[in-house]
Amino acid sequence: MKTTTRVVVIGGGVVGASVLYHLTKLGWSDVMLVERSELTSGSTWHAAGGFHTLNGDTNMAALQGYTIRLYRELEEITGMSCGLHHVGGITLADNQERFDMLLAERAKHRYMGLETEIVGPEEIAKLAPIVNLDGIIGALYDPLDGHLDPSGTTHAYAKAARMGGAEIVTHCHVKETTQRTDGTWEIFTDKGTIHTEHVVNAGGLWAREVGAMAGVYLPLHPMEHQYIVTDETPEIYERETEHPHVMDPAGESYLRQEGRGLCIGFYEQPCRPWAVDGTPWNFGHELLPDDFNKIEDSIEFAYKRFPVLERSGVKSVIHGPFTFAPDGNPLVGPIPGLRGYWSACGVMAGFSQGGGVGLMLAQWMVHGECERDTAAMDVARFGDWISPGYTLPKVIENYQKRFSVSYPNEELPAARPNRTTPMYDIFDRMGAVWGQQYGLEVVNYFAEGDEPRYETPSFRRSNAFEATAREVKSVREAVGINEVHNFGKYRVTGSGARAWLDRIMAGRIPKPGRLSLTPMLAPSGRIIGDFTVSCLDEQTFQLIASYGAQAYHMRWFLQHEEGGVSIKNISDKLNGFQIAGPKATEVLQACTRDVVDLKFMDIRKMTIGMTECLVQRVSYTGDLGYEIYCDPMAQRQLWATLWSAGQPLGMKPFGMRAMMSLRLDKFFGSWGAEFSPDYTCAETGLDRFISWKKNTNFIGRAAAEAERDTPPERINAAFVVETEDADVHAYEPVWIDGEVQGFCTSGGYSHHTQQSIALALIPRDRAVPGLEAEIEILGKRCKARLLSEVPFDADGARMRG
Repeated sequence: MKTTTRVVVIGGGVVGASVLYHLTKLGWSDVMLVERSELTSGSTWHAAGGFHTLNGDTNMAALQGYTIRLYRELEEITGMSCGLHHVGGITLADNQERFDMLLAERAKHRYMGLETEIVGPEEIAKLAPIVNLDGIIGALYDPLDGHLDPSGTTHAYAKAARMGGAEIVTHCHVKETTQRTDGTWEIFTDKGTIHTEHVVNAGGLWAREVGAMAGVYLPLHPMEHQYIVTDETPEIYERETEHPHVMDPAGESYLRQEGRGLCIGFYEQPCRPWAVDGTPWNFGHELLPDDFNKIEDSIEFAYKRFPVLERSGVKSVIHGPFTFAPDGNPLVGPIPGLRGYWSACGVMAGFSQGGGVGLMLAQWMVHGECERDTAAMDVARFGDWISPGYTLPKVIENYQKRFSVSYPNEELPAARPNRTTPMYDIFDRMGAVWGQQYGLEVVNYFAEGDEPRYETPSFRRSNAFEATAREVKSVREAVGINEVHNFGKYRVTGSGARAWLDRIMAGRIPKPGRLSLTPMLAPSGRIIGDFTVSCLDEQTFQLIASYGAQAYHMRWFLQHEEGGVSIKNISDKLNGFQIAGPKATEVLQACTRDVVDLKFMDIRKMTIGMTECLVQRVSYTGDLGYEIYCDPMAQRQLWATLWSAGQPLGMKPFGMRAMMSLRLDKFFGSWGAEFSPDYTCAETGLDRFISWKKNTNFIGRAAAEAERDTPPERINAAFVVETEDADVHAYEPVWIDGEVQGFCTSGGYSHHTQQSIALALIPRDRAVPGLEAEIEILGKRCKARLLSEVPFDADGARMRG
């Protein structure tokens, strides 16, 4: 065993082996993997081995497609068999909500190159004759779905990595990981000490324990999972072709052929977490005792959906643990604030996602960024507020909802409320219907009278529609008030602050008393942030961006930290409100002895009531508006002042549903939708905020200049859509001249203009005023027309005046 290497991957399951292989594929040969037992020990060896592309997150679905296509390549490289069975897969829908979800997923697949299709009961009967079709509306068929040999596939990854120069050491137990003062690591094992630049935690069931060695808490938890293999079944072994996979969300089960019988697994409601207080080091190739009691209801349902099971004996039961993150997606990427430490954990669907996880992490390590947005699996999507007490109920919830419909407006209840602001009880008494972002309770809208305090999950317009319309009306016609707690906020200070910001941000850094809007770019020119930068004085700046991207952005800031600059995350140490609407100035003036004469994009210290505040003249509503920031300890007093002054002027509170409708009136983009590492400034319109004149080689400048000189082929455009009860959410295909030539980044209903709006990436040469297109929403192609002018305040007179 060598004692010095560039990378040590800890964990020899399918994910660790994939990471190792992809590092060698990208040119890093001085890498090694250490495994305390044999390869596949832990969860990999007893996995059912199924793979599929269906995933609610588009980038995760694409990575699952990459993973599945990779297996043939592995077989060619190594000469080993992965035991591939590309039998296709069917996901059943027994009600309209599930069918809506499949229609939405099929629409996404059109521009992703995934050849899925919607099939009816007659086609299902031909593809999967053992299915009882009672109550079945339709299904999604994916020819890529199938299963493989978990052990053979893992060893194929390992052989391919060895062929690329990697070393693999088994029966090597990691006892301790210690970071040296120079940022490199020492890995203490029972076979000796290894000095390395990078550590990859692919510990699987032991990822929590491995992370704890470095002082890292990884939010994941093992869950018991059980599947059954039947005896030989004539309806299966007498077929000429292998039976396809069948996913039955109503029965919370997946079924596939196993030899001459069947294999069926369940995500049962009476589920059970495993190893709550830590995974034993001596666990490895063991299974858990059979437990038919907890899957009794699931089996009963399965007998009705697949009657053949009732006539098939049980050959074997596989009952073992798998790890889950709170939202079911992997935990991948560099640990914020810890140089050289990488996570590749929580990959519960290892044979669907392992290849993509390995590729993304290897790209991150070798190139410094990935080829696509990894937000759905970035370990930084959970902040330092997360704890085991939060993780456990969320993991249980995710397991129970593994096959449930995932709605775009759904707010899951487990472990809530968790984090709240001083306004929580006040807003709750006012009828707040709550959502959450990054663990923080956020008002979605306010219910009035006998309106329910719960938004019905739906792919169509929900029961929040009328309340949202009411709040939008109050902003556009009078004045609305909204809390600004769900903004990420940062304080940058020091003699080198301006120079540092000029390098980190692509846009203009403002003068004292002013603010600016600026993108933040990766070296590739892709967007990794859209910020408001405010200059309080020459050595003090305030940054505002998405609240949910705090750890992601702080990680980037600290990776590029310089002397003479201090960067602090003050997201929860600065709070307040925004007021917006034609009477916003009148409200503000009634609350202060200062003269309210702020020009658009000004920032000033003001005393509002009894509270010292920072006031910015800007609003994401696109209206006349102000953002007012204060110490959270004074927030309730500030509320009382603003609310009292606002009542005679018709002030109403509004939530995020109204905010996202209001921004559509101005075609404002949103982080995670229009603005993400999947896109560039020239594609999204953020290039108008790049400061080409500043004499600074800001990060991403060369790539941005190349796009300025040779514009990209696609551009974001706005459409008005003819639809009845469903609006664009994201990723719906755009049909132009009978072909899919683009897709939506976001959309919704503009209550002010009373029309459905969609923002979409389409070919630049087709983005002409009045372009007639179609946007596919829930399987229906709806007429759409390109808008060249924003439908509200087109000349900016109200917003800027």
